[in-house]
Amino acid sequence: MMLHTVNKSPFERNALSSCLRLAKKGSGILLIEDAVYGALADNAEGKKLAERNGDFKLYVLGPDLEARGVADKPLIDGVTVVDYGGFVDLAAEHDAVQSWL
Repeated sequence: MMLHTVNKSPFERNALSSCLRLAKKGSGILLIEDAVYGALADNAEGKKLAERNGDFKLYVLGPDLEARGVADKPLIDGVTVVDYGGFVDLAAEHDAVQSWL
């Protein structure tokens, strides 16, 4: 299965929407850099992602949440927070990695 990484804010680009539309069910999706805003429970983009959380395994990079000052905000259900080591593990566990820019 493929790991998809998204690094652009869902409020500025459509990378996350495109990823959700084209990724196969069962794939992993890791939100990094400004894409971590998409995992927050208190916004429309987070709600859209939450509607699909049964289709994908969702991850968010914890250090990027911290860097943006949102680590203490509630995340949507079903999202797993990973550190840099977890990022490496995810990349190694999946057959391929697709970066959405």
